[in-house]
Amino acid sequence: MPGDGLDVERLRADFPVLQRAMNGRRLAFLDSAASAQKPQVVIDAERDCYERYYANIHRGVYQLSQQSTQAYEGVRGTVQRFLNAADEREVVFVRGTTEAINLVAQSFVRPLLEPGDEILITGMEHHANIVPWQMVAEATGAHLVVAPVLDDGQLDMAGLRERIGPRTRFISVVHVSNTLGTINPVESIVELAQAHGIPVLVDGAQSAPHMSVDVQALGADFYVFSAHKTYGPSGAGVLWGRLAHLEAMPPYQGGGDMIRTVTFEKTEYAPPPQRFEAGTPNIAGVIAMGAGLEYMMTIGRDHILAHEKALLAYANERLQGLEGFRIIGNAPDKAGVLSFVMADAHPHDIGTILDMEGVAVRAGHHCTQPLMQRFDVPATVRASFGLYNDTTDVDQLVDALHRVKSLFG
Repeated sequence: MPGDGLDVERLRADFPVLQRAMNGRRLAFLDSAASAQKPQVVIDAERDCYERYYANIHRGVYQLSQQSTQAYEGVRGTVQRFLNAADEREVVFVRGTTEAINLVAQSFVRPLLEPGDEILITGMEHHANIVPWQMVAEATGAHLVVAPVLDDGQLDMAGLRERIGPRTRFISVVHVSNTLGTINPVESIVELAQAHGIPVLVDGAQSAPHMSVDVQALGADFYVFSAHKTYGPSGAGVLWGRLAHLEAMPPYQGGGDMIRTVTFEKTEYAPPPQRFEAGTPNIAGVIAMGAGLEYMMTIGRDHILAHEKALLAYANERLQGLEGFRIIGNAPDKAGVLSFVMADAHPHDIGTILDMEGVAVRAGHHCTQPLMQRFDVPATVRASFGLYNDTTDVDQLVDALHRVKSLFG
C-alpha cells in the first residue's frame, strides 16, 4: 500500500505457505491474531539448530552443547532489545502468554492475597487472562473484579477507576483486544495503578506482533507475549518482569536447571530467570523465536502498525453499504482486527464459505466468551491482518462476503 513503508509483495515472498493456492485461489490468510505465518528465516533457524548443532543446553562441556547454549541465551538479548528491557535477567522464557500469566498468578499474586482482596481485569480479556485469576481467587478467597466495556468497544476508563479500591491487589489488562482490536490506554492504566501502589501485568499477545513496545516507558510490572504471534514457532514465549519482583518470587515449577544446589534436606534455587525455567526447554523454538523478533525489528514495527491500520481503514471503506453487515468493536484506536456478524448467516457458515474462496478467517468466540455475552452475539467472524497482507487480501474478503450475502439473502 502506498505511504506505509512496506513492500508487501517482497514480504509475502518470505512466507512459503503464502505461495500455495487454496481451493484453486490465492491464499488470503487473515487469521494472524490466532497465529501468524512463519517467514523462511524462522523456519531456517529452527531447522539449522536441529541439523547442525542441537544439544541440551547449559551444563554440557562439549561444543554442540555450548553452541546451543550460546544461541539460546543470545535470544535474551534479542528480547531485551525488542522490549527495551533494562536487563537480560528480566527475560523469562516460557511456552507462551498463557504460561506466563499463570506463572505470575501463582508465584507473584497468590502470596499477596487474603480473603476479600481483589484482582481487577477488564471485560475484553482473553480466557488466558481470566481463568488463572479465577483459580487464584478461588484458592485464596479473593474476588475477581471486572471493568466494563463501552458499546463501541472501548474500555470504560471511568468504570475502571471506580473499581480500584483499598482491597485491589493486582491489575491485569490486555494491551490489544484479540476480538475487538481495541488498543487500550495501558500507559494511563499503569499510571493510575502506580498512584495506588498496585502492580500491573500487561497481556501483550496482540500488541507485540503489531507495534513497538518499550517496557521501561510503559511502567508496568510484567509484560507477556507469545512467539507464534510474533512470526515465530509455537511453544515459546516471554515473561518480562521487573527484576526486583522476579528475585522475590518463588519458583513456579521445580526440577532440573532451576537450582543452585540440591540435597534431600534443602534446595537452593537459581536466580532469575533460570529459577522459572525448570527442565529442558524448547531450545530450537526459542532460537527461532529470536529470528522472528529480529525479522520484525528489521522491517520496523512502526511501519507494520501503520500498514495494518491502513488495511483496516481500506476494509472498513470497502464494506460500507454491505447489507446486514455489522462490525463488533469500533473503538477510535484499533489494531488490524475486523470482527463482524452478518444477518441471517452464522459465523461458522460464513467462515466455511470464505474458505472455499481462499480466505482464511477465524469464526467463533475467540476465547472471549464473556465479551460475546456483552455484545449479545454467540460468535463473530474475525479477519485479522499481518505484515504480509495487502489490499488484494481485503478485496478477496469483500468479494467472498458478497457471495455470502447472495447465498443467505
